[in-house]
Amino acid sequence: MTLEVLYFAWVRERIGLPREQVETQAATVADLVAELIAREARYEAAFADISALRVALDQDLADFDAPLCGVREVAFFPPMTGG
Repeated sequence: MTLEVLYFAWVRERIGLPREQVETQAATVADLVAELIAREARYEAAFADISALRVALDQDLADFDAPLCGVREVAFFPPMTGG
């Protein structure tokens, strides 16, 4: 499947891209992260501590064990703070 993957804030800075099309066989978000980490060191740096990240699937917050079946867009971002 092909996913539109978006990166925000320091995740984007570490990867060097705001978005990309990713061809994947991943069943879950965690599987997708593992595939990305295997690509290059910049992904490994961005996903070194997934507890410091949030993920949205088709603009709905999700967990890293969420399935990707039927998903078109995955977004990774740090937790938002109020103020």
